[in-house]
Amino acid sequence: MTSPSGGAPSVLTVTVDEGVATVTIDRPPANAVDPAMIQEFLDVLPGLSADPAVRCIVLTGTGRFFVAGADIAVMRDLSLANHVQMRRWIEVQRLLEEAPKPVVAAINGHALGGGAELTLACDLRMAAETATIGFPEIGLGLFPGAGGSQRLPRLLGVHRARLLMMEGRRLSAAEALEIGLVDDVVPDVQFADAVANRARTLAARPTRTIGLLKQAVEAGAHRDIDAAMDVEWAAVQQVIATEDAAEGLQAFLDKREPVFRGR
Repeated sequence: MTSPSGGAPSVLTVTVDEGVATVTIDRPPANAVDPAMIQEFLDVLPGLSADPAVRCIVLTGTGRFFVAGADIAVMRDLSLANHVQMRRWIEVQRLLEEAPKPVVAAINGHALGGGAELTLACDLRMAAETATIGFPEIGLGLFPGAGGSQRLPRLLGVHRARLLMMEGRRLSAAEALEIGLVDDVVPDVQFADAVANRARTLAARPTRTIGLLKQAVEAGAHRDIDAAMDVEWAAVQQVIATEDAAEGLQAFLDKREPVFRGR
């Protein structure tokens, strides 16, 4: 398989089943991020976001790794030009945050540095029991500079996030769950089925409404309450015009399960 951007072998495989698009990262030995991987994500994600047949996106890795972080051989070039290219990783994360449908990080193995940053841009983080997650950049004389220093404090609070990044400590899945860094931990042998079931459940939800909810939460999060209420009201007006809103309310009156179509 070749990359959508042409030339280099693809490191992303996309499969779609029951409305769930699973993007599997496969760049041995550690699924480390380099400019080619970033470009491939930028090529693939917009189409998945726009495709009405895709109602949930799942990201996962192969082997022992989700994403081990940035490729150190690439990062070794400390030129500004190189780091501008690597910083496009934040564009990948924004595509995930802005996707008008649920996005699941299926953390099958180690999610470190840029890999941990990638999970922060997802709506749901599920971890296999033997997975680990952390921000070890400080041990390289760096800090999480591709979204981590900004998203992690928003998730965990400033003090806890700052200390986690200063220490560069790798957390077990159980430790990550305890502090709210992941949402669910599943035994390894059950992990694939658990992710598939959770993703199918999300895909069956009114995904147009979920997209509007995501937009409203993000747009209102850092505004004063009155401005945030205006953001909410603008989204509500769009929601009540959807077919899924009509279906959900009618299904309730009919005492049946709703059949949402994402529109």
